[in-house]
Amino acid sequence: MDPPVITATLPFSCVTLTVYNQCVPQLLAIFPLDLVLLPGVTLPLHIFEPRYKEMIGECMANKKAFGVVRAKPDEGIAELGCTAEITQVTKRYEDGRLDIVTIGQRRFEIVELNRERSFLQAEVMFVDDEEGVSPPQDRKRALELYTQVTEITGTTATVDSNVPLLSFQLAGTLPIDLDFKQALLGIRSESERLGGLIEFFEAILPQLKKAVRKREKAGGNGHVP
Repeated sequence: MDPPVITATLPFSCVTLTVYNQCVPQLLAIFPLDLVLLPGVTLPLHIFEPRYKEMIGECMANKKAFGVVRAKPDEGIAELGCTAEITQVTKRYEDGRLDIVTIGQRRFEIVELNRERSFLQAEVMFVDDEEGVSPPQDRKRALELYTQVTEITGTTATVDSNVPLLSFQLAGTLPIDLDFKQALLGIRSESERLGGLIEFFEAILPQLKKAVRKREKAGGNGHVP
């Protein structure tokens, strides 16, 4: 059984992206999905629709990344996404379907959508963090809380604690609410992201522990109070 999605009220507001490290728009193939890809996080995909088989085929032939953006039913797609680099083709099917493994790379903001192809493309501007180093104590605290959350939820994942963008690694390996992940994607400070993640973990841990106690009690006497 998949672990439950972890939700809580966002402890911070998403920062509006106004400064870019690259000001020349470029066309990027777009893959709308009901998920949020974060930099440095692995994403396996099963490619079966003809338009996306075409898109992925071109990306592999030209060694190009594509953009993953969150798509919400009846709400369109998000303006902010993350490029995905294809790292492995794990299976090829006779009908052209593919199983691939990708990894999140660079964040971008959509400037203008292009619908000339069977799949979406967009002019984008890439976004990087502002300069700054996250405090060691925040990294340590975030890792401690992350460990507690994974133990309670039964999540198994390997995290490199030495990566510069630790916040993305921690959030990307948990079944966290997608609105929260999208908010993290928009913050341009690792220190601010870690602070928000610490607040998030501290907010949801009591809820998770309470849920565990209820399950244990239900298993012991047959009912939940």
